[in-house]
Amino acid sequence: MNESNPLLQIKDLKTYFFLDEGTVKAVDGADLELGTCSTLGVVGESGCGKSVAARSIMQIVAKGGRIVSGEILFHHQLCKPGTDRRLSEKEEVIDLAMLDPQGDKIRSIRGAEISMVFQEPMTSLSPVHTIGNQIGEVISLHQKLDPKQAREKAIAMLDHVGMPLPKRTIDRYPHELSGGMRQRAMIAMALSCHPSLLIADEPTTALDVTTEAQILSLMRKLQDELGMSIMFITHNLGVIAQMADRVAVMYLGKVVEAASVDTLFYKPLHPYTQALMESIPRLGAKKRRGERLASIRGSVPDPYNLPKGCPFHPRCAKRVPNVCDREEPPNLKVDQGHEVRCVLYK
Repeated sequence: MNESNPLLQIKDLKTYFFLDEGTVKAVDGADLELGTCSTLGVVGESGCGKSVAARSIMQIVAKGGRIVSGEILFHHQLCKPGTDRRLSEKEEVIDLAMLDPQGDKIRSIRGAEISMVFQEPMTSLSPVHTIGNQIGEVISLHQKLDPKQAREKAIAMLDHVGMPLPKRTIDRYPHELSGGMRQRAMIAMALSCHPSLLIADEPTTALDVTTEAQILSLMRKLQDELGMSIMFITHNLGVIAQMADRVAVMYLGKVVEAASVDTLFYKPLHPYTQALMESIPRLGAKKRRGERLASIRGSVPDPYNLPKGCPFHPRCAKRVPNVCDREEPPNLKVDQGHEVRCVLYK
C-alpha cells in the first residue's frame, strides 16, 4: 500500500444498532486505511463487524443502525491503470460519516466513486428486471447517457467481465443465470462507472471452487486494468493470501491486528490471529488417527452482553489474569506498518 497516498481512512468508527433488546455495538472504534491501487483484506468470524463497516462506508446501514461517531475520510483522486500516480493534482477529502444517507452528495459517490459487490447476488439483483435494465440504470444515473448508449456500454461491460454471449445475456433475468454469471453481472454493474474503490463483501462464498477461482482472477485483472482499490471482506484466509496487499483482522467491532499480508501470515501476534492461522487445514500435514483440526474454543460473545476488558479474553489461551478481563487493550505499533491491540506487547 502507498501510505503517503491514501484513498480511504477510517478513524475510530462506531456504528451501533439501537434495538428493542438493547444496543449492539457492531463496529466499536475501528481503524482502517486503504491506499490507492491496492487491496485491503478484512477478515474475522461472522458477527465481527466486517460487513457493517463496509455498509457504513456506503451509508447503507440497515434499519435501526447508525454511525455514532468517527471519521470515514474518502480522498477523491484518480490513478492510471497499474500505477498509483494521480491524473490530477486536485484532491477533495470528504468525511462520508457526516453525509446524509439520503442526500445528493452520497448518492453521487455511491455507485460512481465507490461501488460494492454483495455476498449473494440473487438477493441483491432485482428479480423482476433484466440484467441490462439494472446495469443500464446505474450507467444512466451517473453518466447521463441515453438508453441506447447505456445499453451499448452495459453490453461492453458484460463482455469485459467475461460474460458468455453478452448481447443475449443482457436481456435475461437473474434467475435465468448461474451463480457465477450472476456474480459477473454484479461486478459489471459495480465497475460500469469505473469507481476508485470497489468493496467486495464475501463475493465468492456461495460459489464452487472453480467459479471462485475465475471470479478472483477476474477481479485482479480488472484492478490492474482500471487502477482501482479493493476492500475485500471474507472469512477465507486462503483468499486473503491470494488477493490482499494488507490485512486487517476484526473481532467484535474492533481491528485487533493490521499488517502486510506476508507479515500477518508469517508473524501473527494477536492470539486471535494466531488461532485463525492454526485452524487452516494444510496440505501434506501429517495427523494422527482421530486427531482433529485446531479450533478456537468457545464462541463469539452475546452482542448484548459483551465482556469487560479485552473482548477476546474469554476465549484466549494467553490471557493475563486480572489484566485482560479488566483493561481494554491499547492499539500498539510493534513494527513498521504492523499494529496489534493486545496487552502482551505493551
